[in-house]
Amino acid sequence: MSLNGKHDNGLSNKSRMMNIPRLTLNNGVSMPILGLGVWRIDKSHIKHLILNAINIGYRHLIVLMIINEYVLMAADYKNEREAGEALAEAFRAGFVKREELFITTKLWNSDHGHVIEACKDSLKKLQLDYLDLYLVHFPMASKHLGVGTTGSVLGEDGVLEMDTSISLESTWHDMENLVSMGLVRSIGISNYDVFLTRDCLAYSKVKPAVNQIETHPYFQRDSLVNFCQKHGICVTAHTPLGGALANTKRFGSVSCLDDPLLKDLGEKYNKSVAQIVLRWGIQRNTIVIP
Repeated sequence: MSLNGKHDNGLSNKSRMMNIPRLTLNNGVSMPILGLGVWRIDKSHIKHLILNAINIGYRHLIVLMIINEYVLMAADYKNEREAGEALAEAFRAGFVKREELFITTKLWNSDHGHVIEACKDSLKKLQLDYLDLYLVHFPMASKHLGVGTTGSVLGEDGVLEMDTSISLESTWHDMENLVSMGLVRSIGISNYDVFLTRDCLAYSKVKPAVNQIETHPYFQRDSLVNFCQKHGICVTAHTPLGGALANTKRFGSVSCLDDPLLKDLGEKYNKSVAQIVLRWGIQRNTIVIP
């Protein structure tokens, strides 16, 4: 989609983006069904990317402190600060009002036990007063490295150093406090399976509004998606295009975008393969964040 092109029906990109459907979360908050994720985006490009995205009509942004691709090493991509600069510029220039955006970020593994401080740190970097959605990034607590420091420490045996004194239940109750403090509108989980999601429902006072998971045509996870939707938890599909080069490089699998069947469908309906894959995700009633 070009930044200033026109589609066949004469609608501008921005007009089409502004008409994107929204899903209503279990707390009554509405969330655009299509969002922009910034994983793997070099921080030097973040500001330009976000400003252009807002300009063409994106209203759902996933901005977070990003660790490197291999997770268990020291952090070397952190883009919340750059995202904050872009958002501040967009607000100053009048491109968009704060209340028109849906902004999500996440609690990193090493900040379990420091939830409120970590959220406030993210808000400061993003130059925001509140978040629309704050997620527990992974269902595990690793060794604390200092608030806002995204990294994961390996022990001498090469195994991730976990903090076994912090339970997921205590982390969730800290997340609930963020809602009562007015720092976030909605809270959710990420990368939780059926069993951990079920447990969270059992001990929560504020139910998780969202479970953000990897799901795409090559990793459909119907049981988890159906369980969440049955219990009022909206599913957000991260990596909705199937991982592309990451999968081909790491696992030797064929990317969704190169799948012969999906290419045939694209030709049949005069759409790109990416459009076919994202439409598949949307028709499952999941939010997609390419």
